[in-house]
Amino acid sequence: MPKTKRPKKPPKSARPAAKAKAPAAKAKSAALDFNHAMIYAKDVARSTAFYSGLLGFKLIDEFRYEGQPVYARLRAKAGNGTIAIHQLSPGAPNASEGVRLYFEVEALDDVCAKLKAKGVYFTQLPKMMPWGWKHAYLDDPDNHEISLYWAGANRMKKTVMRAGKEAAGKPR
Repeated sequence: MPKTKRPKKPPKSARPAAKAKAPAAKAKSAALDFNHAMIYAKDVARSTAFYSGLLGFKLIDEFRYEGQPVYARLRAKAGNGTIAIHQLSPGAPNASEGVRLYFEVEALDDVCAKLKAKGVYFTQLPKMMPWGWKHAYLDDPDNHEISLYWAGANRMKKTVMRAGKEAAGKPR
C-alpha cells in the first residue's frame, strides 16, 4: 500500500490566533453612596413650591394621583444632591424630630437676606458656630428643620473644634 503524505502544518503566522481570555468581570462595589433624602409632606405641591421656588431646587420627577402631586424629586442647583417629597398618609403623624436637612451655600448671608425679604422666618440667622461652620436655621412648610450653612475649607476637617477656634482667631 502506498504511503500517503500528511499535509504540512501551516506556519504559526498563518494559524488562527488562540482565543483571547475574556477580561475578568469588575467586582461590584459594596461601598454605600447617598442617593436622596425623603421628606414626608402634608401637601406635596406646597413643599415643592418651597424647595423649588424659594431654595432653588429643580423639579426632575413628579408622580400624580387623581391630578394631585403625591411625589416629587428635586435636584439641588449645585452638585448632584436630590430630595424627594412624598405625600404623607392621611392622619399619619409627621414626626421629624432628630432629622435636619443641611444645604451648603457659599453666599449664605446673601441667600438668607433674600429669603427673609420673601417672608421666610429663620429660627437663627447666619451665625459662626464653635466648630467653624456658619449656620442659619429655618423650617420648611411641614416643620422639617433645615440648616443653610457654609463650611468652606472646614467642611472635611477631622477636628472641627480646632477649626472653630482657628476660624474665630483663638489660640488652640
